[in-house]
Amino acid sequence: MATLPFRDINVHASASYYAFTSPSSPSAPTLVVDRPSGDIRLNDGQLLGGKRVSSIAGILGMIKLRLDKYIIVITKAQPIKRLKGHMIYKVIATEFLPLRERPLHDQDEDTYLTLLKTFIKTSPLYFSYSFDITNSFQRQAQLDTAQPLWKRADDRFFWNRFIQSDLIDFRTSGTRHQHAQQPGADAYILPVMFGMLEIQNTTVKSTPLTLVLITRRSRHRAGARYMSRGIDEQGHVSNFNETEQIIVLNDNSSGPAGFAGGGGIQNGKMGGSGGKEAQILSYVQTRGSVPVYWAEINTLHYTPKLQVRGIESALPAARAHFDEQIRLYGDNYLVNLVNQKGREKQVKEAYEQLVKALQSGSSKERTAQDQLSDEKFRVIEPSNRQQEFDRIHYIYFDFHNETKGLKWHRAQLLLDRMQEALDKQQYFRAVDMPASFEGGLEVRNRQTSVVRTNCMDCLDRTNVVQSMMARWTLNRQLTDLGILTRGETFTSDAAFEFLFRKVWADNADVVSKSYSGTGALKTDFTRTGERTKAGALQDLQNSISRYIRNNYMDGPRQDAFDLFLGTYLPNPSSYTVFADRRPLLIQAIPYLLAFCTFFVFVGTFTRRLPDAAVLPVRIFILFWFAVGCWCLNFIYRNGMLYVNWPKLNPRPWATEGYNEAITNARKDKVIGQFVARHERGLSTSRYTNAEEGKKRIE
Repeated sequence: MATLPFRDINVHASASYYAFTSPSSPSAPTLVVDRPSGDIRLNDGQLLGGKRVSSIAGILGMIKLRLDKYIIVITKAQPIKRLKGHMIYKVIATEFLPLRERPLHDQDEDTYLTLLKTFIKTSPLYFSYSFDITNSFQRQAQLDTAQPLWKRADDRFFWNRFIQSDLIDFRTSGTRHQHAQQPGADAYILPVMFGMLEIQNTTVKSTPLTLVLITRRSRHRAGARYMSRGIDEQGHVSNFNETEQIIVLNDNSSGPAGFAGGGGIQNGKMGGSGGKEAQILSYVQTRGSVPVYWAEINTLHYTPKLQVRGIESALPAARAHFDEQIRLYGDNYLVNLVNQKGREKQVKEAYEQLVKALQSGSSKERTAQDQLSDEKFRVIEPSNRQQEFDRIHYIYFDFHNETKGLKWHRAQLLLDRMQEALDKQQYFRAVDMPASFEGGLEVRNRQTSVVRTNCMDCLDRTNVVQSMMARWTLNRQLTDLGILTRGETFTSDAAFEFLFRKVWADNADVVSKSYSGTGALKTDFTRTGERTKAGALQDLQNSISRYIRNNYMDGPRQDAFDLFLGTYLPNPSSYTVFADRRPLLIQAIPYLLAFCTFFVFVGTFTRRLPDAAVLPVRIFILFWFAVGCWCLNFIYRNGMLYVNWPKLNPRPWATEGYNEAITNARKDKVIGQFVARHERGLSTSRYTNAEEGKKRIE
């Protein structure tokens, strides 16, 4: 039987160690982390001198910052609901246990801690003690269930993999003095997923079932919207998410209550409804950034500056990306929703050139048109079916152009075009195997391909299209189960229709918030099936909020991603990493603008004495108004100097843009001569942090 993570762990602390024990498993070895070295060992006997300080739900991981190493423990976890008898939990609260008895603090260390604590607190992190939520049901059916839970976890969605690396290294290699595997550590390694998970017990036409939606966000190339775009050298794309829609039929094990354990429930082998076999049907879709080297560069303008590099440089990375996608999912149907005109056009063209270059030999290309648009679909298919990338199929749909004027029904044209591919694609279907000790599944059908959808952000347009494809497949599944008659759809069940829309709108908001900082746009259509004025106003509010967050708040958020995921490793010798090293005069201009606004406001609205001279007041107001206008114009023209960029792993295009903006500032007729030539260590200190933060390749 597989070793599962402990559900209950007591923490004992002393001046020389932290000890972790499970009261429900008294015979299990104690995990000991020595202080302050951080060495890990297992102890079979009773430790002396330790004092029990708390009970925790699990160990999230260990992380080394500039001055100290910390054990991050989950102090509070909220039960969500059961999935096939396994309780799913959400991380609510954590605590950082310092290894030094007297923690050392400085400005950088405190900033690191604040970034990490804020990141964990605001992130949707889920886990289960007995169920692998990082893998789709189809992948789970192919895995060895005798393996520990952390070994089965999908590396892409094992979000605390980096901070668990100390425990994993100890498990696989032992200590410096004893090189041997330590299977006793398996129960302390808890994989956590970042994303969206919603479980709803419902009925369709009086048939009870459980509707589940899980979106798993990849930990590779993770980050904030404008700080992370395109693809990296290893073939990982930004904002990659796998979304699995699941139906569980004839299963009474998905209630909201917790449980104390027990083999039958723990392994998901609870009795089905009326003795019928429990069935699982799932459908998987993916989304991810356009796999070329491109970036959108914040300059404080509402529309960022777009850069797209030549596709030749991205070919090796794109090959690695699609090699993995084909290996994991089979055929990939690449649905591209970016605009065919305007600034997005070059991203569309780069994607199409990339697909053509990947498909060796000549490729067939077709364009379908109608009277409402110049180009409705563009389809690229390889002509030689034996080529290496003959399993990627590119489909372009001009979403904005086709649905403009609130004609959202025209998005159905994409489904009509993909009818044959969706029919052939199938979905995963399996039934419980009650005789299996591990609660295995008997596979009846497999999904043979995946639809990979993208727009510019892989958020708003992508959400709408993915929910449409999920709806189409769910109708097909319910028809195959006999719940719906041929040609019928679940829209006839108003309550289920409302629930389906709500779940997908919730998914849209969670995915959007984790990438852009706000909820998704167009969710009024997802929730109600039509575009509304209230929805348009909400989209306006979200767009303004995105502008503020993307320019002024996403830099620290990106730093938190890089810290948590190990793409930046703090260096004890580095200091004042987060210091603002711009010239003081550049820093002062926003404050001067604030003073000007204040003086103009005071001069305009302060009551004057009847005999007071008017001219001096007017000159005073005009002077500060002119200075304020100049400040505003300077900030607008040199916006890159005022964007809150990531400080740990500076983006190359941000460095180039910053240097260009500083050069322009030195040429300014008013303050150019006063801008310091030596920017207080900016080029030699701030940007050498990229060298200190070399990416950890595991």
